[in-house]
Amino acid sequence: MDNFLLILFFVGLGWLFRHIKAFPGQTAQVLNLFVLYVALPAVILLKIPQLNISTDMIVPIAVAWSMLPFSVLLILLGARRYKWSRETIGVLLLVIPVGNTSFMGLPMVNAFFGEAGIPYLIMYDQLGTLLIFVTYGSVILAIYGSRGQVRYAQIVRQALLFPPTIALVLGLALRSWEYPDLLVRQLQIMADMLTPLVMVAIGFQLNIRISSGVLYPLGFGLVVKMALAPIFALAGCHILGLKGLATEIAIFEAGMPPMVTAGAVAIAADMHPELAAALVSLGLALAFVTLPALYWLI
Repeated sequence: MDNFLLILFFVGLGWLFRHIKAFPGQTAQVLNLFVLYVALPAVILLKIPQLNISTDMIVPIAVAWSMLPFSVLLILLGARRYKWSRETIGVLLLVIPVGNTSFMGLPMVNAFFGEAGIPYLIMYDQLGTLLIFVTYGSVILAIYGSRGQVRYAQIVRQALLFPPTIALVLGLALRSWEYPDLLVRQLQIMADMLTPLVMVAIGFQLNIRISSGVLYPLGFGLVVKMALAPIFALAGCHILGLKGLATEIAIFEAGMPPMVTAGAVAIAADMHPELAAALVSLGLALAFVTLPALYWLI
């Protein structure tokens, strides 16, 4: 609970900074880039060598990929039922199947489950969310977006050069090498920056503006992503008899709000920018209620 209260404190701090003129409008983007290129890779480099390769590793990856057909099916059924526009369908198909499993996931998993859950989160994020986004996401962008076609070379390059992916590969390659104490201390300092920076950035960019025209697809998308998806994951794991920390982390990650990057890409492609922004912003705000509830349910 103390860690969760600390998270709320940093979110409030970010919201306060938003209203201070000394902080430029790009503050959140700069903080997120620092996390992406420094803090998150440091966490991965620290945690991957502690990972015990076992069948448990399959659970987070399998749950992450199972969220894709589940979400897509519900969105297409909703689109048929409510006759949404093409751009609305495109935004929902791009943003809803992928969650904010690293930026939001790491602080939340650490707060509720402790550091022991982070290696399983990394598997869910890197081999689940990331791969889904750069492959499936690129196809959806090409079909529904206003720019370009699928470029498979670019997809592969994005996946391979993504800083956390590089850290994952290095961490796996260096599993048999014991880090020097100095390197561990430096990595730990950088890793400790993740939660404050991410939460300040979230608080800074919280700006929920919703018009009546997006209420139905917005509500539908968030219910699918933050309620039905984790319930589906929980039920599926229960039916299969899956238990343990890896399963709990996978279910928890399935309930993360929509990915900020997916929303940003949708906006850049002119795929209903208002709906994309609302899905991300309102999803982040609601996560501070839904994730504690999901943790209690697990």
